[in-house]
Amino acid sequence: MCETRRTVRARIVAHTCDHCAPLAYELCASGGLLFVRRTDRSGSEPEIRETERLPDARARRLWLDVLLGRAR
Repeated sequence: MCETRRTVRARIVAHTCDHCAPLAYELCASGGLLFVRRTDRSGSEPEIRETERLPDARARRLWLDVLLGRAR
């Protein structure tokens, strides 16, 4: 995950549970590309970080790595 920012217009394609833990991930689509958004609610204010926008195949590989705990 590289940048701290919030995208205004993005469609959520998939997500992890945000009720069980303060850390949640979303696979988002915007402008024909996909990216992963990480939201950390452990502090006083949520911290949102997003990956770069990626073509579908690369983003879905990254998403799988996030789900399997292999992404950093």
